[in-house]
Amino acid sequence: MIDEVDQRLKAWVGRIAGDVPVFLGVPDRESLERGVCLYLLELGPAPPARGGGGGRASLQISVCYVITAGAESPERAHRLLGELVFAAMEEADFEVELTPVPTTVWAGLRTAPRPCFRLRVPVRRERAMPVIHRVLFPATPQAAPTPAEALLGCVVGPGDVPIPGALVELPTLKLTTRTDAKGCFRFPSVPPVATLGRLEVRARGELLELGSEVLAAEPQPLLIRLPLKEE
Repeated sequence: MIDEVDQRLKAWVGRIAGDVPVFLGVPDRESLERGVCLYLLELGPAPPARGGGGGRASLQISVCYVITAGAESPERAHRLLGELVFAAMEEADFEVELTPVPTTVWAGLRTAPRPCFRLRVPVRRERAMPVIHRVLFPATPQAAPTPAEALLGCVVGPGDVPIPGALVELPTLKLTTRTDAKGCFRFPSVPPVATLGRLEVRARGELLELGSEVLAAEPQPLLIRLPLKEE
């Protein structure tokens, strides 16, 4: 993701400075004499978002570049550096820092101190949505028992972790369905439980059969624990 910021800054410099060469990396004689150098100095915390902002929380950092400019004459180099710093101030998500770069940094780069500014840019990555959830049945008012024409439940594995995509069948009625992302299934219209015959659940090479007497004895939603082998 930081390399995307590299490309964005190179394109941004191109819009400001035209065909001036743009260099990434440690400032050297070539970049200091005839182009713009974008040196990634450090990573740090992300700057505060302007205007608040809501939405799903994301992982955020900032990247800080030292920006210098060179040209065939000091006057042209100074003019180019000024154009860049003022253009950076116009960008909504750029943070310009004008405090001097410590001489120890220049000494570490083996380069004489020169005019520059630091540019801090945020880098964000959306958090991945959790893939595994504990089984949570939807909260519903406690009313009369579910009518006999509906059969619903959830299929879970070890630790009651839901199993999505499990195949649930009522062979006698030739009805099949699959569990959703939370491991739950539903047959919306079936005869009374006592006449259903067996219920079969298949997932990850395992098969579990439940007779109608077991189904009748269990309250709905059914919680079906499928024994799975350790991977």
